Amino acid sequence: MAFNIQTFKNNMTHDGARPNLFKVMLTGEDNAWSQAVEKDSLTIRASSLPGSTLGTVVVPYFGREVKFAGNRTFADWTVTVINDEHFSLRGRLEDWMHNINRHTANVRGKAKYAVDATVLQLSKQGGSVNPLRTYTFKNMFPIDLSEITLDWGDNDSIEEFTCTFAYDYWIADSSGSPATPAAKTIN
Repeated sequence: MAFNIQTFKNNMTHDGARPNLFKVMLTGEDNAWSQAVEKDSLTIRASSLPGSTLGTVVVPYFGREVKFAGNRTFADWTVTVINDEHFSLRGRLEDWMHNINRHTANVRGKAKYAVDATVLQLSKQGGSVNPLRTYTFKNMFPIDLSEITLDWGDNDSIEEFTCTFAYDYWIADSSGSPATPAAKTIN
């Protein structure tokens, strides 16, 4: 096959997906979160689309290794947050974790603590109206809230922190994508 730049460009639908066009929707562990979801999505400045790994079962057979597909696992998911002066998202994440396991009593505050969350890969043409792909994390909860470094010499910057979440699995959906009208949901 000969090199042809125009063929490459013609196959790159809408100039390719961009890593800076995304939106994260953290639903939180109760109704109090629903009022702040839109604001929170503006302060989450970095994230990732989820991955997954299929394990391998190796069975020795007459001196050879035969490989079979094993179980799927999902790595933890991390977001980077810009902190505001009200500690809006930081405070709610701290409260959420406190309700999962108290600081001093080592007990759970609320029965339900896992929720669903969504990350949308946005289109340059449709924005959040027609996301290219949507990932929904099922039964998610925070497991690690990073420190915020304080430093008298750190001028002209805004505090940031990360939060890592565990979840059971994710579901991908590209049905809203203008580029893939016949796309299916992966369950």
